[in-house]
Amino acid sequence: MTIPNLASTETQNAFDVRAFRSALGSFPTGVAIITTTGPDGNPIGLTCNSFSSVSLEPPLVSWGLRLASKSLEAFRQSGAFAINVLAEDQKELSARFASGAIADKFEGVAWTPGHRGLPVIAGSVATFECDKFAEHLAGDHVLFLGQVAKFDHGRQEASLVFYKGAYMMLAQSLRELAASGQLDSFHLDEARRLINCMLLRLACQNGATDDFDAIERNIAEIENYPDAAHRAEASIEFFRLVTKAAHNDVLVVVAETLTTLLRHVLRTDSTLRARPELVPVRRKILTHMRERDPDAAEAEMSNYFDQLRRGAAAAQEASA
Repeated sequence: MTIPNLASTETQNAFDVRAFRSALGSFPTGVAIITTTGPDGNPIGLTCNSFSSVSLEPPLVSWGLRLASKSLEAFRQSGAFAINVLAEDQKELSARFASGAIADKFEGVAWTPGHRGLPVIAGSVATFECDKFAEHLAGDHVLFLGQVAKFDHGRQEASLVFYKGAYMMLAQSLRELAASGQLDSFHLDEARRLINCMLLRLACQNGATDDFDAIERNIAEIENYPDAAHRAEASIEFFRLVTKAAHNDVLVVVAETLTTLLRHVLRTDSTLRARPELVPVRRKILTHMRERDPDAAEAEMSNYFDQLRRGAAAAQEASA
């Protein structure tokens, strides 16, 4: 008897990946840095929030790594890895090891060689030094299983927690500022300028052709929308796509939180209007991204926010 394949091509095409990722984010997870040593003996590390326990007898743990990761082959060739569970005060380390722009992630980071020479990061809430037990291809990830040879959990501090695509403390702090009136539109725009310029520089370095093509399609959509509300939502999508092209999960956290606050501002903005003069600026930003020119792209992004600020000021004067 043949069992029908319920995951038909039509169903797979209709599957909403973004919504699926959001649903998965409803489960809070810890944040860890996974480390190993390369063939040359140099330490290698990356930020991960897919770590989980598997078995007590034998003591097994697991974590997953994207097939597209530049570190994949190093972990596949290595016979061991260490899992360093981060504390709340180690957010900077999380950001450092998630960045594709930092060549030597261990520069200035305190660590000691552990089991089989594995890099063990100082100050972690817990560490698990593992021999590789198995690896399995799982969709767009490789799932690594490790047998724990040595572990430590001496530091009694709260762990860093990742929840709904944001660090809980960061998201809560920004929302509290907004609710108390301490985060006005000017400071929100300045925060968006700073974060988006940072993301843009990373996108120039890490973005793929598919990322840039998606941004180009988005700009065309903005041009085709006749009303300001749809244009505003498509403009938010423009920045989401720039964020995606940066390929840095930690900065995504900040960008998504600022976007949530921006949506709240837009819902209450009576001066909202179409801004067709910003479309050519977006096109220039995209051109510089394709040219891998971060300085020119950042200058154009700053120009974008300058025009945004001037337009908002003019709209307020007109409605006064």
